[in-house]
Amino acid sequence: MAWAGEHTFASAHRPYGPTCRSEEGPNPCNLLVMILAAGLTPAWQRVLEFDKLEFGKVNRARRVSAFPSGKVINVGLTLHKLAVPSVTLAPLGGASGERIRADCERHGVQAEWVRTCVETRICTTLIDAAGYTELVEPGEPLREDELNAVIAAWRRLAATASVGVITGSVPHGTPADCFQRMLRAASPTQTVLDLKGDELLAAVACSPLVAKPNRQELATTLHRPLPTDADLLEAMQELRRLGAQWVVVTDEERPVHALGPAGLYRLTPPPAGQIVNPIGCGDCMTAGLACGLYRGMDVLAALTFGLACAADRLRHLSPSDVDALRAAQLAREVEVCKL
Repeated sequence: MAWAGEHTFASAHRPYGPTCRSEEGPNPCNLLVMILAAGLTPAWQRVLEFDKLEFGKVNRARRVSAFPSGKVINVGLTLHKLAVPSVTLAPLGGASGERIRADCERHGVQAEWVRTCVETRICTTLIDAAGYTELVEPGEPLREDELNAVIAAWRRLAATASVGVITGSVPHGTPADCFQRMLRAASPTQTVLDLKGDELLAAVACSPLVAKPNRQELATTLHRPLPTDADLLEAMQELRRLGAQWVVVTDEERPVHALGPAGLYRLTPPPAGQIVNPIGCGDCMTAGLACGLYRGMDVLAALTFGLACAADRLRHLSPSDVDALRAAQLAREVEVCKL
């Protein structure tokens, strides 16, 4: 895996099969069938652990960890942990971008990066016995040619993807139709959107298989509060009318609601047990959902596996850590109820 050249994209990893071709030429990732995970706001994540964090005072961390993160990276790394063929597509720049690239390469993650002129953001998690605090940097704006390069890479790689995932926020100043443009350029058979706001509203017009906002994101997207289950159902129905085949809404530790062609379902996750770091659980669920779809599960079965992955993720520090075998066991504890 290497940095892409200016508007060219190359990877140096072992192929799963013969080189695939599209209208844009050879597919450098050489994956005949895969999951393609794309996003515009990766991050280098620093986690500082304290015995007790006191704001307004000097706090000395007892342990510091650092690793690649951001929703698209979390999904890509989790897919790698789940041992399914996948490619992660994202823009990277500066020293933090180089750290992400090098770390992913060291762990054997299949990826294609678009080099940018701006530094990839750095986010920070503060953890103590009372809980956690997340400090999130916004993504730096992408130039038009950099965004176009991401879209071109998506178009080429999507030709060999059976499942596509588009996830994460967008850098300031990015057109709201950026992900819609990607899906109109090429759309895998099964596409999962983990988005919010105008970007989600634009992208659902391309009829994705699953739109997966959380409850607060859905409220923000539709510009109204969703205090009751009736309000939530009405909002989910609206998103389906706009084009999503399934609408899946998470709500922190509470049950997940899924609305599809056959009606509304409630999925209750297994007991959480020990919680080390909840950040990234939604991304882990997205990856598990995509993994299940790739392996031929229907949407409800794939969602069940995704919830189990998220439940296992709670036990780990890194946002992409998941034990696939334990997740398969936890999937048996997920309760699915048709409402």
